[in-house]
Amino acid sequence: MKLVRAEFLKLRKRRGLVALAALLTIAPVVIGYSALSYLHATNPADYGPAGGTDDLAGAVELLAQIGLVAAIIVGATAGAGDVGAGVFRELVVTGRSRLALFAARIPGGLALLLPLVAFAFSLAAGASIALAGSDQAPGPELLLRYGAWIGVGSFSAFLLGVGVASALGSRAMSIGLLLGWQLAAAPILLATGKLDAVLPNAALLRLEPGDAGRPLSISVTTAAVVLAVWTLVPLAAGAWRTRTADA
Repeated sequence: MKLVRAEFLKLRKRRGLVALAALLTIAPVVIGYSALSYLHATNPADYGPAGGTDDLAGAVELLAQIGLVAAIIVGATAGAGDVGAGVFRELVVTGRSRLALFAARIPGGLALLLPLVAFAFSLAAGASIALAGSDQAPGPELLLRYGAWIGVGSFSAFLLGVGVASALGSRAMSIGLLLGWQLAAAPILLATGKLDAVLPNAALLRLEPGDAGRPLSISVTTAAVVLAVWTLVPLAAGAWRTRTADA
C-alpha cells in the first residue's frame, strides 16, 4: 500500500497532469450539455431537450473518445515517470522489488484517473435525466451499462499507456506514439472494416451499449479477447523491461 500511495502522490503533485486529465474528462461533458441547453432554450422548435437517452449516447461517446486520451497520458506518465525524473535508480537501490514498483504504478494511476472519469460520467448521467424534458430519460440499467463501458475503455487505455511507457522508458515518446495510433492510424484502419477482429477501437464499439455503434462482424467474446491482448501484452513487455533494464 505504501508503494501505491507513493505512486498516487507523485502523479497528484503533477498539477499540469491533473489539470489536463480533468480538462479532457470533465470539460467535454460540461461544454456539451451547456451548448445543448443553450440551443434548446433559444430555439426549442429546432432543438429538443438537452437530456434524454439519445443525448446521453452522444455525451458518452465524446467522453470515450477524449477520455481515452486522458487515460493514455496518465498511464504513460505512471509508466515512465520514475525513469523520466531520474529516480528509478534510487528506488531500486533501496532494495524494493522491481516488479513491485511496476505493479504499484497501476493502482496508483487509476486512483487519479478513475475518479475523474466517474465524475464526468455522473455529470452526463445526471444531465441526461434532469434535462430530458419530453424525451425519454435513460433508466438505471442503461446508465450502468454505459458506466461500465466507459470504465472498460478508460481502464484498457490506461493499462496500454502504462505498458508501452514502461517498455519504452520514455513518457513523451509513448504518448506521441499512442496518440498517433489512437487519433490517426486506428480510425483510418477502422473505416476500412477489414481489421475489426484485431483493432481495440472495433472491440470497444462492439461492446458499446445501445445501437449507437456501427454493425461489426466480431462477437462480444472476440471483442473481449482483443481488448485483453491489447492490454496484457504491453503490460507484460513493460514488466519485463522494468525487471531487466539497467537502473
